[in-house]
Amino acid sequence: MTGADADVEANEGGLPFVLPRIPASSGALIFDGAGRILIADPTYKAHWTIPGGIMEADGETPWEACRREVREEVGLEVDDGRLVVVDFLRPKPGKPGGMRFLFDCGVLSDGVLASIVLQEDELSEHRLAEPEEALRLLSGPLRRRVGAALRAGGSCVYLEDGHPLT
Repeated sequence: MTGADADVEANEGGLPFVLPRIPASSGALIFDGAGRILIADPTYKAHWTIPGGIMEADGETPWEACRREVREEVGLEVDDGRLVVVDFLRPKPGKPGGMRFLFDCGVLSDGVLASIVLQEDELSEHRLAEPEEALRLLSGPLRRRVGAALRAGGSCVYLEDGHPLT
């Protein structure tokens, strides 16, 4: 058996082809009663973000990843979420691309939002921002995702590289 044949033979389940590996992440839109969005300032990048992160490779679903990341990053439990954006990002040099899922987790009470505890090694601060302010502070791809969700009025939107199909 040649080296190439061994690689094919050694892949998952002995399939005669290599299964694609596409990174995936989930994020949460969390609102207060005034319609402001919960955003956080990450310690590891320049732009503000929303709670969320990479899905675990152990079979975690996008919704499970969203709930786990919200719990880990801001200490909140979200029980309800509606998928509002799916964004496919093409790989670029140094960036793997992947699938991004965005869930609207609804309005949380002031009391619940006051109980936020940040994951200090990842987030330096948080705030509730008016949608326009949040969109200014978020990075380009995330800004486009959140903006698309806000404009969709409750419908789920499919994007490619942050843009709707035309």
